[in-house]
Amino acid sequence: MSSTLESLLTEIRGCRLCAPTLPHGPRPVVQAGEEARILIIGQAPGSKVHASGKAWDDDSGDRLRNWTGLSREAFYDPAQVAHMPSGFCYPGKGNGGDLPPRRECAPRWHGVLRSALPDVHLTLLVGQYAQKLYLPKGFAPNLTEAVRCWSQAPEGLFPLPHPAWRSRMWMIANPWFEKEVLPALRKRISAALQKV
Repeated sequence: MSSTLESLLTEIRGCRLCAPTLPHGPRPVVQAGEEARILIIGQAPGSKVHASGKAWDDDSGDRLRNWTGLSREAFYDPAQVAHMPSGFCYPGKGNGGDLPPRRECAPRWHGVLRSALPDVHLTLLVGQYAQKLYLPKGFAPNLTEAVRCWSQAPEGLFPLPHPAWRSRMWMIANPWFEKEVLPALRKRISAALQKV
């Protein structure tokens, strides 16, 4: 890892930009290596990820890894996969689950981190917050339609639902996801990892 990326990751992990608003304090979660071919942009860490400091280290992560077909080793290898949430810290609980990602993170860190990852060939936009940040305005009226239209997304972007426990019900209501989208996703991931 170059000293530039290493110092950037140290800076991100030390960020205290929205510390006063975080009920459990800041603990930015990020993973990146200069050679990473895949970038996963999710929502924000949940309480388990906040505790461990490791991206997707919970049931949602198990489900996402299953969707991608990646082994745990590959998923957590920064030379293959980078993890950059929409908000880097656990925002705390709200009425219907976790609060939305803090808005300060993406403008402050996304551009500079993405530019430090020159070999990314595929970016997974996991959930509505990541999709709102990166899909063109008006791309789809909602998350389901964004995922259904994955093949029309801009080059290198792949929209996915959030793999929270609720996604099981969503998948039952949308059987095309498992039948059509997941095989295409795994194919894209395999191609991205093999690109020279």
